Amino acid sequence: RFRLRGYSSEHTTLLINGIPVNDAENGWAIWSYWGGLNDMTRYPTNRTGVSSSHNTFGGIGGYSSISLRPTSKRSGHRFSYSSTNRAYRNRVMYSFNSGLTEKGWAISTCFSNRWSDEGYISGSYYSAMSYLLAIEKKINNSHSISIAGFAAPTVQGRQGIAVEETYSLTENNFYNPYWGYQTQADGSRLKRNSRIRDNHKPYVALSHYFTIDNKSKLTTTVYSIFGKTGNTNLNWYDAKDPRPDYYKYLPSYFSDSPQMMASVSDDWTNNNTDVTQINWDGLYNANYKNLYTFNNVDGVAGESLTGNRSKYIVEEYRLDPKQFGLYSNYTKIISDKLHLAAGINSYIYTSRNYKKLDDLLGGDFWIDIDQFAEQDFEDENVAQNDLQNINNVIYQGDEFGYNYDIHIDRHEVFGQLDYTSKKIESFFGLTTSHTSFWRDGKMQNGRFPDNSLGKSEKQNFLNYGIKSGLVYKITGRHLIRLNATYSTKAPYARNAYVSPRTRDQIVPNLESTEIISGDIAYVFRLPNIKGRLTGFYTQINNQVWARSFYHDEYRTFVNYMMTNVDQLFTGIEFGIEGKITSSWIVNAAFTSGDYLYNSRPVATITRDNSEEVVAENKTIYLKNYKIGGMPQTASSIGLKYNSPKYWYAGINANYFADIYLGPNPDRRTEEAVSLYAVGDPQIDGILDPEKLENGYTLNLYVGKSWKIDKYDTYIRLNININNVLNNTSFKTGGFEQLRYDVTDIDRFPSKYGYMYGMTYFAMLSYLF
Repeated sequence: RFRLRGYSSEHTTLLINGIPVNDAENGWAIWSYWGGLNDMTRYPTNRTGVSSSHNTFGGIGGYSSISLRPTSKRSGHRFSYSSTNRAYRNRVMYSFNSGLTEKGWAISTCFSNRWSDEGYISGSYYSAMSYLLAIEKKINNSHSISIAGFAAPTVQGRQGIAVEETYSLTENNFYNPYWGYQTQADGSRLKRNSRIRDNHKPYVALSHYFTIDNKSKLTTTVYSIFGKTGNTNLNWYDAKDPRPDYYKYLPSYFSDSPQMMASVSDDWTNNNTDVTQINWDGLYNANYKNLYTFNNVDGVAGESLTGNRSKYIVEEYRLDPKQFGLYSNYTKIISDKLHLAAGINSYIYTSRNYKKLDDLLGGDFWIDIDQFAEQDFEDENVAQNDLQNINNVIYQGDEFGYNYDIHIDRHEVFGQLDYTSKKIESFFGLTTSHTSFWRDGKMQNGRFPDNSLGKSEKQNFLNYGIKSGLVYKITGRHLIRLNATYSTKAPYARNAYVSPRTRDQIVPNLESTEIISGDIAYVFRLPNIKGRLTGFYTQINNQVWARSFYHDEYRTFVNYMMTNVDQLFTGIEFGIEGKITSSWIVNAAFTSGDYLYNSRPVATITRDNSEEVVAENKTIYLKNYKIGGMPQTASSIGLKYNSPKYWYAGINANYFADIYLGPNPDRRTEEAVSLYAVGDPQIDGILDPEKLENGYTLNLYVGKSWKIDKYDTYIRLNININNVLNNTSFKTGGFEQLRYDVTDIDRFPSKYGYMYGMTYFAMLSYLF
């Protein structure tokens, strides 16, 4: 969970063949969308922090650029088999690069399959294919054209984290509440996961490489991204919560009844899976026994339907993206000292967001109404999720609940000038961009009939950025490096709407994010030792924080939105590598940061089922709270031996410290402590941040290569073993639950995730 300098992934720009693959809606770079193509993606161009780049303006986290151009790949075949005990158990991969043929063609291809019936965590599983095909044609010495397509369709049974009570009761720090046993027709019981991730997101890019002259090049790529991302979950109507770790099902809930508490504790400690896991058979039985007559079907008076109305279902949340873009990059060597780079990055993006009924769990139908609105309002139409389809009967595979599109248009121009002399290297870059986004509702929601259907008002943002860097060469072996940037970024559409599933209401006070960042480094390069010491400073202002959850004080689901969220990142980094002998190498790295909230945000809280604003301009006292979810101090030391007989071995010891949980903002308010007298120790329990214990790992790796001279081929074996000491008590992160009871602060305790125990990855490769 380590994050470089504390930044989240949207601050690192990632390009694949010129395609900007950071998600358009939230800025994240999700590597699983092209996972399993390691043979083609393992050698990217990486830069850390604010840096010179000829391909993109970049972000404060740096940038990474992966080339899939076939003529850039070493020719040959590679076949490998991998065995591991992590998310998947097996991987088979084949790749081929033809190199440039006499007729000017080059082909690269890669296929892999990763699978497991069950991963490291109980109830999880993994099934993924990956494919890539890239073809390049050299027309002449000035022009080449290539087309590349790749994707990694993946189906994965997910794992969840839980409260400490469940880990203690089950004596298992990897308890997974997402699965349970389901009885089959032959009487056997199989594990079934309720949270299935199903993604298939193909990328296709057509590129033109134009060598204008020996000093100028122009690369232009048009691309398309499409496909689907889906995640399933349980839903229920007029029934009990089916989640096994729901707080009312844990022994602590019955603290006032020792007998009941003991009975529930026995079920957990004796691993009664009908209690500790999802009781799939119980869900089916509830649906089988719910014979129901529903009147006014499809809004037609007197039209009725009789059957087993499902109390429980599995639904799938879908986000199906379509993105079309143009990326063009021009570079020119002006002189021996000056180098110019410029480019454009433009795309139009649409995501279709909707819900599908995945499984009726033995029932006959589901009705598309909101049960919370049905309870809260007398007008029956208010509970309708789509007023254009009153009392809509839903069957397996049907869409229901919500349906809307998010549109994003973004157009960027960037440029950079590099200067190089004997003593100085420097760069200066500029960028400007325009971003528009809007919502287009496909359903008329009964709670929000006037602002749920149709196109919303466009939100427009004009942004800019400036960056500069300087390297001063004290000598050829000692350098001082300075970098700085100031930029603004449009807010991400994912955080801009109060509740996009129901309406097009915009978060109050929405504005662009401001970023100020700089670092200074001393670099040394001696004959047998090299290293770098860096200090960095970053401030990110005017961010938006938006969540939805059940609020116990207001007794309803709420949309909780904070604006004016500022963050401050300061720290140091140190890395060193030295040669003890020609075969022995030692390396070490250390970083320590202070990553804080740097403002008192303002919160607006609205009921999810109505226009009512339950709180407005509410001050959140977050300033100086630690940003959670990662170690703010980390260190590593390693030793590697490279044998002249083509084998190597190494060991790394890692240490992580200063790990905090992300704070629940609603607990850092005047209202949260108003019920308690000054000096009451419970106030500290509400306000104090939670710091996790420090942790460590010890990792080993070894490899060997054999050359078969007769066939001019190679066999390679690589083995990595992580957490050799099997440290399973290290909490790597977690979160404070947003739901909490102001009168009982321990009712909804924090949830934690633990580091895996000893894991391995072994790969045998054949290169020919």
